Amino acid sequence: MLNVPEHFRFWIPAMAITNGYATLAAMKAYLSISDSTDDTLLETLIESASRSIDKIANRRFYADTTATVRLYRAYSDVFVYTDDISSTTGLIVKVDEAGNGTYSKTLTLNTDYIMDPLTADALGRPFTQLTMVSNNESWPIFPGLTQNGLRPGVQVTAKFGWPSVPSDVNVACLILTADLYKRKDAPGGVLGLGDLGVIRMSPVGRDVSQMVRAYQKIAIA
Repeated sequence: MLNVPEHFRFWIPAMAITNGYATLAAMKAYLSISDSTDDTLLETLIESASRSIDKIANRRFYADTTATVRLYRAYSDVFVYTDDISSTTGLIVKVDEAGNGTYSKTLTLNTDYIMDPLTADALGRPFTQLTMVSNNESWPIFPGLTQNGLRPGVQVTAKFGWPSVPSDVNVACLILTADLYKRKDAPGGVLGLGDLGVIRMSPVGRDVSQMVRAYQKIAIA
């Protein structure tokens, strides 16, 4: 077990894991820990590692429990890029036809528009685009820059985020959390002395970044 100084344990705030990418039980199994002495510390580190992963990927891998409202500019009359949408449950899409900030017209899923990518559900990934499919609506269905200028013309109410945590993001969280935990016994990254001299911790940031970078999202204003 890691010998964390008492003053450090006092400093760590008590917290449950909120939207973490690994459970406390999985983390303890990964580290072969059987007691509960450092549970609070581990929960804090899991939370910190999870939020660090969010920053690397420029997205988060948990889903909202309730739908919230966000506004988007339609850079095309045919499609609208959105933040990650975890599910079509609770999804409402409205447009500002008058260009005055009033989203009075509600569009119908699978009649006026579809959610892309089409394989999102099957792959356990989020939807990231609304695509027009209606032949009956007056053109354009999504008020674009020519109609609304820079005013956001589309209002989306949805449960944003990812439907579930990808397995490699879970592993990245375990690796990063374990590294943070072990560093408490390794001031300056030094684990100790061996026959060949100083034994240092290997840098894991590069490995974790490589694992998460495959999910990195390019921001679109």
